[in-house]
Amino acid sequence: MASIGGTASGRFGRVRWSRFVITFIPVVALAVMLVLLSTQAVLAVSLSISGEPFTVTAGRLVGQGFEQFPVVDHSAAKKHISLEATAIRSAQISNLCQSIRVGGLIMVIKAGGGSTPVSATNLVVDADKFSGNASFRDLTQGEDASTLDQVPSVRGPSGAFSLSAASVTITDLRQHAYATTAGTFTLPGFSLHFGGGC
Repeated sequence: MASIGGTASGRFGRVRWSRFVITFIPVVALAVMLVLLSTQAVLAVSLSISGEPFTVTAGRLVGQGFEQFPVVDHSAAKKHISLEATAIRSAQISNLCQSIRVGGLIMVIKAGGGSTPVSATNLVVDADKFSGNASFRDLTQGEDASTLDQVPSVRGPSGAFSLSAASVTITDLRQHAYATTAGTFTLPGFSLHFGGGC
């Protein structure tokens, strides 16, 4: 009986270890892949979003380190939305306004209307519409988006078309956006109210 129990116990032990190894290998591979993707900031500009767009306007934006490339974000409704990611290493923004529909109301956020502009670092905006009067310094078009280096740790998908510049100035900026991320975001003269718009 002892030998049968030992054999059975050994057999079950081997089955558990083999199943563990079979399960463990893909999990480790996935974890390594996620770490690598995060290091390359591919995930930073591919977000799961609510799918509710918002409007962003500004009187003037002055930025150092500019990148723009396509991304596909995923909405809560399981839809894939093709957007353009605009990344800026550091930005000064005057007369910033953001409006978004919340239920049946429009929520409006304003900042930077006085002598001190809004400041942001590693700013990334995913939008499907972008307009304004823009001027660039040291502009490059058509570079592989995965090789961009203007904004630390922010790169686009391999093989994608991109724009990049050492600096950018945009007046009368207007964006129809779905997501915004930033390393830091300082909002002097911040105000929030419901009603109206940008």
